[in-house]
Amino acid sequence: MKLHEYQAKGIFADAGLPVPESKLAATTDEVLEAASEVGYPVAIKAQVQVGGRGKAGGIKLVENDEEAREAADAILGMDLKGLHVDRVLVEEAVDFVNELYVGVTMDRNEGKPVAMVSTQGGVNIEEVAAENPDAIAREHVDPAFGLQPYQARRAVFDAGVDRDVAMDVANVLTTLYNLWDDKDATEIEVNPVMVTSDDEVVCADAVMNIDDDALFRHADLAEMEDEAAGDELEAKANEYGFDYVRLSGNVGIIGNGAGLVMTTLDLVDYFGGEPANFLDIGGGAKAERVANALDMVFSDENVDSVVFNIFGGITRGDEVAKGINEALESFDEIPKKVVVRLAGTNAEEGMEILNTDLVTVESTLEDAVQRAVEYAEDEQ
Repeated sequence: MKLHEYQAKGIFADAGLPVPESKLAATTDEVLEAASEVGYPVAIKAQVQVGGRGKAGGIKLVENDEEAREAADAILGMDLKGLHVDRVLVEEAVDFVNELYVGVTMDRNEGKPVAMVSTQGGVNIEEVAAENPDAIAREHVDPAFGLQPYQARRAVFDAGVDRDVAMDVANVLTTLYNLWDDKDATEIEVNPVMVTSDDEVVCADAVMNIDDDALFRHADLAEMEDEAAGDELEAKANEYGFDYVRLSGNVGIIGNGAGLVMTTLDLVDYFGGEPANFLDIGGGAKAERVANALDMVFSDENVDSVVFNIFGGITRGDEVAKGINEALESFDEIPKKVVVRLAGTNAEEGMEILNTDLVTVESTLEDAVQRAVEYAEDEQ
């Protein structure tokens, strides 16, 4: 479950983290009232769960009522990377001289939580990890003992954080780890942690994702679930019973089994594409379930092509083929190009059933992914 920024900041504030004063608003009049209470200058920030809000026009810094009204009118109701903006956070602006990244997640390669600090805050941390991995200081944590004070200090100093604010940043990291552990989070981060000219440390953003399977232990967080859902497609996935995560790319991915879907995501990236989603239809999927999966991916405006990767075990290739045919034949015009790779149980029967006028069929996963990436590039 992904929390909105304002929800995560409420939890951060309760834990003693320094966050700017802010108020939630759903109309232009509420924005003006909130800005007056907080005091100009303020940042008006779209409350949708996507990265890159600022570059997409979803965050604006304003100095007065006129600018606030103009920003509110522009942001409220806008479509931001496929998500409708119906609320904004009106937040005290921070006059900063430096931006840092601080976060905690699970390192599945090591089988341990990892606490991270970087002086390259304010930008996509995935890009930093890919282009300059040494810019991120990491400390793996034994969950039996938690993040030790010396580990937090070491991560901060290894990252090159200025000594004047190093202990404050270490305290932020320690608090984030404790929240990650206490709240059964899968990911928690602040990007950026802003440092002011007076050496004050401020958590200017907040990301917090909770393990759905742990919500029975957290009634307070479970109450936030409906509000946090935000994404209509993810809500739809819950209704269908799919494991689904919306991503920022344009190649839609459908598979059966988490490992198979993750392999497909990696191959899309390897061949130069960007995955639009993770969608696992599960084992033993019948025709109706496959049709529902296609309906979901087609509903994502960011998707330019779709790759189906099905390996038949419990799931039968002929059932998958029926579902694909049923879904596609319901359209007067196929909205996205679809590439299919079938293997395993009844794959040959499925290949015979598939309407090849509606889909492109490839015999290997690599060929299927490459073709889907090419189709997506052609749409750009």
